[in-house]
Amino acid sequence: MSLLHKREPFFEVSGEIFDVAVDLRPGSATYGQWHGVILNSTNNHAFWIPDGFGHGFQCLSEEGAHVVYKCTAVYDPKTEYGIDPFDKDINVEWPLTDKVIVSERDKCHQSIKAFSSRS
Repeated sequence: MSLLHKREPFFEVSGEIFDVAVDLRPGSATYGQWHGVILNSTNNHAFWIPDGFGHGFQCLSEEGAHVVYKCTAVYDPKTEYGIDPFDKDINVEWPLTDKVIVSERDKCHQSIKAFSSRS
């Protein structure tokens, strides 16, 4: 048995993504606003997304990307809601607009207006 020490970075990632958080907190002054960052294997950045925010990303590298999540709770699909990533009311400025691949699950996501009226 031993205690090991590793120099930073503590995990390796590959590829590059444009990572986005959208404020979905009801009553928030920044509700519906988004912030995006580039994450890749050379800039060693991380992106904290607090509770109450939507999260999505677009892979920018042709070879794909490995994305590491650190979560505050166990994943439970019953508590998940999806917002259309191309919703005009949010208007995320996605870097890639041609040849975008959206999963079948994600094609069915609702607008932010529908999301906010669900309560």
